[in-house]
Amino acid sequence: MPKRDAIFPAGRQALYEINRYSAAIRSGDFLFVSGQVGSRVDGSPEPVFEKQVQLAFDNLAAVLKAAGCTFDDVVDVTTFHTDPATQWEAVNTVRLKAIGEQPYPNWTAVGVNWLAGFDFEIKVIARLPQST
Repeated sequence: MPKRDAIFPAGRQALYEINRYSAAIRSGDFLFVSGQVGSRVDGSPEPVFEKQVQLAFDNLAAVLKAAGCTFDDVVDVTTFHTDPATQWEAVNTVRLKAIGEQPYPNWTAVGVNWLAGFDFEIKVIARLPQST
């Protein structure tokens, strides 16, 4: 059985080492990205919610870039929110800037009561660009 093909962005090892998971796994034509949170370089949560969401998207962009992808390659999104009703406007503002034009990827938003000290998390599946 082949070993997992793990992807890590440069300089973002603290949270992955603390919790023992990969930022993303490349499998066939797809990239499966672990949930990204608004963590600082040391792995701690950004306390300001709007900044936490932006940082989560920035962290996601770094993982995508490490695999040679962009948000245009994202086909499926799942977001987790500790208080969706009050958080959605801030999330949507960042989301619309990051995701780009139609057609939009699939999107599922889930309300949760715990995210290990964070208030927002985003995970995606992206299609890897074809090499020619």
